[in-house]
Amino acid sequence: MGLTLDTNGVIGGTNHGNLGRMDTRSGREAGPGGRMQSIFPVNIAIADKNPMVLRALEALLAMDRRFNLLLMASDGTHFLSSLAHLPVSLGVIGWELPPIRATEILQALAKRPAPPKIVVYSSTKDTTAPAETLRLGGAGFVSKLSPPERLLEVFAAVASGDMVFPFVDIHKVRPDPLTSLTHRERDLLAALESGQTNAQLAREFGVSINTVKFHLRNLFGKLDVRNRTQAICLYLETRR
Repeated sequence: MGLTLDTNGVIGGTNHGNLGRMDTRSGREAGPGGRMQSIFPVNIAIADKNPMVLRALEALLAMDRRFNLLLMASDGTHFLSSLAHLPVSLGVIGWELPPIRATEILQALAKRPAPPKIVVYSSTKDTTAPAETLRLGGAGFVSKLSPPERLLEVFAAVASGDMVFPFVDIHKVRPDPLTSLTHRERDLLAALESGQTNAQLAREFGVSINTVKFHLRNLFGKLDVRNRTQAICLYLETRR
């Protein structure tokens, strides 16, 4: 393919084709006049903090004519900024891309029109990573321990419209409702379990009863519950 890497990490010698509507079963898309044509080659961008991983992916993709490598980035901010002006359809990123993480990239791309599909390629020990990737709109997750041919299969499947993940506990896909709480609200929620009255809570936290009521209203709103009983049930469920 005659790939070259310029100072900005942008690959040359590629064909910047546009993608249209896809038939995911055959890997084809609707072209001009409604005629079906192959979705390949697919424009792809990769980002990983390890330069050896980047070079290995570059070599792997160079041998497969289904992919045009447009970008190699070693950090998440460069990856995000470059996607704004490159016709990339598929992105492959590591879980940790200092100064940001894959989760922040997925959140940022979700706000853009027609963002590329994202596959997270990682050997992270974070067991929630696949579920978080799925929850945030990622299209695939594959371990760095997977053989090269498996990696190419995942890229092709995602490019064709499929989602590819290892087993994901669907309960972990739901965001933790407690993450939006302040430290004071977390302490107050834990104290509710003991059945204390507002007056008792006020004495424990050294605030007025009105302040306790204010924090409880905020707490119930963030948890989307109506009363103490529902808040306590939700709190106990998250601790299981």
